[in-house]
Amino acid sequence: MVLGVFMSYRVLNFCDMTVDGAFPMGGCILAACLVAGVNPAVALLLAFAGGIMLAVVCGGGSHHLTEGAGGLCTTLIYTKLRIPDLLAGILMMTILYSVNLRIMGNRANISFLKIKTPFSAVSDFFADRFPSLPPELGICIILIVFVAVIKCVMDLFYHTDLGLTMGALGDNQQMIVSQGVNPQIVRGIGVCVGDGMAALSGALAAMYGGFADVGSGTGVIVSGLASLMLGEFIIHSNKIRLQTLRVLIGSIIYRALM
Repeated sequence: MVLGVFMSYRVLNFCDMTVDGAFPMGGCILAACLVAGVNPAVALLLAFAGGIMLAVVCGGGSHHLTEGAGGLCTTLIYTKLRIPDLLAGILMMTILYSVNLRIMGNRANISFLKIKTPFSAVSDFFADRFPSLPPELGICIILIVFVAVIKCVMDLFYHTDLGLTMGALGDNQQMIVSQGVNPQIVRGIGVCVGDGMAALSGALAAMYGGFADVGSGTGVIVSGLASLMLGEFIIHSNKIRLQTLRVLIGSIIYRALM
C-alpha cells in the first residue's frame, strides 16, 4: 500500500485520496471471489485489477461482482472534468463505499474463515512441520518475500523510460509537455498502478484477517502518508531503491508505534 502511495504522492506529486476506498475494495473483491469458489490467486489478480480497470464483471453462484475502478475513474474525473486532484480522490473514496457494498452482495462484511486460503494452508503446514514455532511465522515469511519481489519490480520500473518520465512529471510538468509527452496519460498510469497496489494490499489484509469489511479503509491514507514521512526521516537519499526501501521501513515503524 505504501509503495502505491509513494508512486502517487512522491513520484507523481498527485494527492490521491482514492486509497481509502481502493484498500477495502480489494478485500471485498477477494471475499466475493472466495465465496464464489474462485481460485485465490485469480482473486488476488482481480483485486489488483479492481484498482486499475474501469469495469470488470464476474459471475459466480448467486454473486455478481461489479468492480468500479478507483484509479482510472479518479484520473478521468481529474483530467476530463477538471476537478482538483484532492477533491477527485475524495469523490471516488465516497463512491467506492457503495461500490464495495455492491461487490459483496449488499452486505457490510463477509467472513471466509471456513474457506481454505493460502494463508491458512501455510499456517497448517508450519503447525505440522514446526510445532514449536508460531503458525503466523510462515505467513510472515511469505509476505516478506512477496513484498521484496514487488519492491524489486518497482525499482526496475522506475529505471525504465516510463518510470523516469513519471518522476520528471512530478518535478516539472512543463518539461514533459515540451518533450511531446501527454502528462494526463502518464499520470493516469501511475495513479492506476498506485490504486491497484492499495487494492492488492487490502485483499492480503482481508485474507490474513479472515473477513472483508467495507469500512476497513478508514484512515489508510493517513497511515500511508505517516509511513512516507517516517521513512524519509530515517533515510535521506535520492536513489530510488533506497526511497522504496525507506517507505517500507517507515510502514513497519508506524505499525510498531501504533
